[in-house]
Amino acid sequence: METPPLTTQEPAPADRATPDAVAGSWVEALPRSWKPYARLARADRPIGAWLLFWPCAWGVALAGGFPQQAYLVLLFLIGAFVMRSAGCVYNDIVDRDLDASVARTRDRPLASGAVSLKAAWALLVGLSLIGLVVLLRLGGFAQVVALGALLLVAGYPFMKRITWWPQAWLGLTFNWGALVGFAAVSGGLPPAALVLYAAGLFWTLGYDTIYALQDIEDDALAGIKSSARRLGGNLRAGVAIFYVITVALLAAALLLAAPQRPLALAALLPAALHLAWQVRALRSADTPGALRLFRANTVTGALVFAACLAAGF
Repeated sequence: METPPLTTQEPAPADRATPDAVAGSWVEALPRSWKPYARLARADRPIGAWLLFWPCAWGVALAGGFPQQAYLVLLFLIGAFVMRSAGCVYNDIVDRDLDASVARTRDRPLASGAVSLKAAWALLVGLSLIGLVVLLRLGGFAQVVALGALLLVAGYPFMKRITWWPQAWLGLTFNWGALVGFAAVSGGLPPAALVLYAAGLFWTLGYDTIYALQDIEDDALAGIKSSARRLGGNLRAGVAIFYVITVALLAAALLLAAPQRPLALAALLPAALHLAWQVRALRSADTPGALRLFRANTVTGALVFAACLAAGF
């Protein structure tokens, strides 16, 4: 009697995780029926929430919110994780057909069919309501500023279809929290806040160009535009330029916020060195390395926060 050949059964959609998910995350311990919803909300990929949170914390710190208004950082932390999840759900709703054509994203819950479109909309509404509760805890002017991000969020999924620089639009969106954080503390948007926001934009241009390296071949086949494809062989130089502008703008923001403490600029040195390390380690053909460098920007955000704290405290 012959032994039947061994076969490897493909995981069901509910059990699949995208290649850039954190291995062994807490999502794996959830009941099987919950996993697709957690993955749709990117609970197994928290890096995006941290990248959304840090500019908020920068704004609070540079505006002098510590220690009296330190509670705002906790509010922004909750808001960043909830609204990042809501933004990802919305993005996947819009991109579900494109995601199905890209190797890294075809196992996303909507693209794979693990979550229905109706269920995704319900999750989006629920997350948005939690975000609304956080929004109502801010001051009136900060609430108005925060609402201004909605148009940016709504437009982002379409940018990869119409421009080579969707990463710039993401920068405008992801760093809006710097303005909200500053407004929540000071009740206004002085030049330091605007320059801090601009610094975040170029930071995002750099790290999201690195992130886009993972999809560069599939994006070309699917006709998806990105800064990584646009820069081509000049990608490393482009990221270096983005990061140099980031550090220059951060230095300007610190000087504008605390002209009486120019020595606070020294606190930017660790962040500058960390960005320089990313550029040095960047290799265009190294996809796993690109994901590692992208995730390292959580550390960059924390280092910039420390510099803002030194200037604004």
